[in-house]
Amino acid sequence: MLRNKKFFLFFFLIVTGASAQSVFFSNLEGKVTNLNKGIADVHVMNTTSNRATITDEEGRFSIATKLNDTIMFSAVQYKRMTLVVSRAMLESRSIIVPLEEFINELDEVVVRPYDLSGDLSRDMNSLNKEKVYVAATLGLPNAYVKPITQAERKLNEATTGGGLVPLNPIINAISGRTKYLKKVLASQEKYARTVRVREYYPDSLFVKLLKIPENKIEDFMYFCEVDNAFSAVVDSHDKLKIWEYLKLRSNAYLEEADEE
Repeated sequence: MLRNKKFFLFFFLIVTGASAQSVFFSNLEGKVTNLNKGIADVHVMNTTSNRATITDEEGRFSIATKLNDTIMFSAVQYKRMTLVVSRAMLESRSIIVPLEEFINELDEVVVRPYDLSGDLSRDMNSLNKEKVYVAATLGLPNAYVKPITQAERKLNEATTGGGLVPLNPIINAISGRTKYLKKVLASQEKYARTVRVREYYPDSLFVKLLKIPENKIEDFMYFCEVDNAFSAVVDSHDKLKIWEYLKLRSNAYLEEADEE
């Protein structure tokens, strides 16, 4: 009988303790917003009782609290906020928690040691400009020599040789390799000119002014490449002259396209 009384007393204390906890705690409900719009995935933590939750897609939350608990709200891109639970908050059905956007402001930057003014011409004159050392300034031999391309190197190898009777030029001339390499070099030089022309004028000019469809610009440039006057016009580096040439060739190109 005594054993049963002890068990009943122990059970009563457990139930009473649990009931007491439920009496002191109540759910605090609310909505976290920014510019009157709910914010999802905000961390809501009762730092007093170590309880936590996150807001739903509409920014709503519900967390167990009691009077004078501290609630912290934190989210990426927003300033952290803490609230102390008041009686009015517990008695209200729902609270609104507005968060401010977090703006990472950089500290003032002072440029030193030059103390630049912002006036480019004046600042350039005041700077101590160090000498740039390149092959030309050092007076090295061949400083101004333009590097040869792979096609130029192969053609040079094919047409030169040592000894009393150079064999390379003879063998390559008979085999046709020299002729082939010359064609390759000429083709690469013409393509380099085409690249230069494409850099001069954007595709929109070909489409709007020359009436060349965008997907036909490469074909049109090949049409220009095979023309005997193409190389001389492009090598003039006169953009107005080159454009006039392109206008004339575009008329011929479009006429041929219409005939097809």
